[in-house]
Amino acid sequence: MRAWLLGLLVCIAVAPVLQAQVAVDASPLEFRDPAEERRFHRLVSELRCVMCQNQSLADSNAQIAHDLRREVLHLMRRDLDDAAVKAHLVARYGEFVLYRPRVQPATWLLWFGPLLLLGAGGLVIWRLAGARRGGRPLPPDDSQEW
Repeated sequence: MRAWLLGLLVCIAVAPVLQAQVAVDASPLEFRDPAEERRFHRLVSELRCVMCQNQSLADSNAQIAHDLRREVLHLMRRDLDDAAVKAHLVARYGEFVLYRPRVQPATWLLWFGPLLLLGAGGLVIWRLAGARRGGRPLPPDDSQEW
């Protein structure tokens, strides 16, 4: 019985390791010059992996991130500027692909929501402080002896 339980525990412990896949880029990207490499790295750090949670294309090891990095380099070599590359990816994958979405009516809450919450919190604190100031003074608490 102990051997069976030990075997079960070993299987449970080893199963995630056996299922893990390491994404290895079969064909590493080759750049023409250091300027192209700098531009590429700057661009992929501003783009989000469409599969991963909050990882840039530069940080992600997902297979789709490898494919998107190759696509970004291909678009760069077609003489598209950074805005055109981003526009192409947004048209294909939506605004989610951008780490800094554009300011437009659909993203106003994303951009200005934190300021609205901060302002509402400040207003609540101001009103509470005003109510305390304008109200009757609290009677002294004689129950404590100092």
